[in-house]
Amino acid sequence: MALKKKNFTAGEIPIFDDAVIYKRGEYWHFRMWLTRENKYARKSLHTRSEATAIDKGKSAYLEIYGNSRSGKTYFSLAAKQGVEKYLKRRQQDVTTGVIVSGRHTTIKTHLRHWLDFIGRDTKLKELERTVCENYFYARTKEDANIKHVTVANEQSTINACMKYLFRNGETLIDGFDFAKLPKLDSNNEAIRRATFSNEEYNQLVKAMRSYCSLRANRIDEDEKLIREIVRYYVLVAANSGLRVGEQRQLRWSDVTVEKRTIGGEERTLAKISVRAQTSKVRKSRVFYCRGGQYFTRLRAMTKPDAAQSFVFSVDGETPLSERTLLYHFHKMVDLAEIPDRATRDLVPYSLRHFMVTQRVMSGLNFQQIADMCGTSVAQIEQTYYHLNDSIMITSATADYRRHLDGTIEVL
Repeated sequence: MALKKKNFTAGEIPIFDDAVIYKRGEYWHFRMWLTRENKYARKSLHTRSEATAIDKGKSAYLEIYGNSRSGKTYFSLAAKQGVEKYLKRRQQDVTTGVIVSGRHTTIKTHLRHWLDFIGRDTKLKELERTVCENYFYARTKEDANIKHVTVANEQSTINACMKYLFRNGETLIDGFDFAKLPKLDSNNEAIRRATFSNEEYNQLVKAMRSYCSLRANRIDEDEKLIREIVRYYVLVAANSGLRVGEQRQLRWSDVTVEKRTIGGEERTLAKISVRAQTSKVRKSRVFYCRGGQYFTRLRAMTKPDAAQSFVFSVDGETPLSERTLLYHFHKMVDLAEIPDRATRDLVPYSLRHFMVTQRVMSGLNFQQIADMCGTSVAQIEQTYYHLNDSIMITSATADYRRHLDGTIEVL
């Protein structure tokens, strides 16, 4: 590394012929020209002593020279600047419809936790692959109730960010080697507790009617309308299995109510079109579900002005906020007096779990359920098959009878 200039002022002292120290005011400073980066590396040595400044200057030179030999550059973005750059890039994905705004918010949250761990001012080019080995330990220490899947998703987001920054020359590594997460129990007890049994769902339906009563709650018409919208949200979610983001962004143009005669009985069904831009997996799908009458009643109540109006909305222009949905949902669950509700992870997404479990119990195959829910057959089988004791008991007690003619009769 050669100096950019060869002529020095009286106050500049060359070090190793490649760097200088100089005095600015009372303190000594260090300066070194970096040919590869076409910039000066400058730093204060925080001393008034010339001898100490020479020693510190030599140490600074050796550190920079050693890093240069190993391929590192002196100038680097801070971790917080790298995250800002990545989030700005992902915001373009929101604009073009590659991801939804809710996903961008999740990415931002994941990276905020990483910045808390790594340090916002840490230089990106100083990071090694092993510096995040203890990320899982740190996150569980911070939040003892955090789910393993949450940490796994955060780690995936962090490495996606690092990969982007590496491609753009901002880091020397393309990801971290996170420690392997502990293996979880495969019987999905957490999901079992995070959904409703048939009895609990019936309690919830009854409680919702009471929660929306004008006379019983002494509420005005505006408050009643919001409560009713949340009530119908719950009823539709339990029958359709829509994801929260998909259902909140549902428009009336996405829904068709049809009456069909099935088995001699007239049924009211809903034909739902999920648009790719509102789907978590970015794939559109069309499916039928029960409960078409709920859409009919909700339409009569909200009186939408246009086909593009949001279904779950007071004015048709703004979807029901997640905060409003959660607030009234938890109020309804409390009123239903669901056992252990304070310690169970009962949220609107629990209704998707409920719907899938009901479809499994009704005898639908995993492919049919996967098509309705917009997920994979493997995910349905792995996650939901063992949720219900009745399914496991049926499997264990299945029997047959062999007749004299060799034929087998399933009992």
